[in-house]
Amino acid sequence: QVQLVESGGGSVQAGGSLRLSCAASGYRNSINYMGWFRQAPGKEREGVAAIYTDDGSTYYADSVKGRFTISQDNAKNTLYLQMNNLKPEDTAMYYCAADGRWRSRGNYGGTWYMTDEYKYWGQGAQVTVSS
Repeated sequence: QVQLVESGGGSVQAGGSLRLSCAASGYRNSINYMGWFRQAPGKEREGVAAIYTDDGSTYYADSVKGRFTISQDNAKNTLYLQMNNLKPEDTAMYYCAADGRWRSRGNYGGTWYMTDEYKYWGQGAQVTVSS
């Protein structure tokens, strides 16, 4: 069983930055890919960014490309999401997700944003961006 714990959320003005962290414990070596999702009130959960842990390939939603960066520190079993130039529309609860099922990098590139791809989820971290 894998446990995921997010931290680093908070409130910031538009144009500011935040960095989210996701600490993974349990059978960390069984994780093949990890992602960040977000959910705003009244909206569906959407994929923000993801990483194929084997080779570090990264994937981003169009809405965050150039502003957000996903990275991993394998020594610390931690996933990060650096968020720069934040906008009010980035306000949401952010969730870390992970899974250990085998996916080729090619296949994962087409499905990384789907919530069904991930078995393990964190409890969420609130990000609020004011204008």
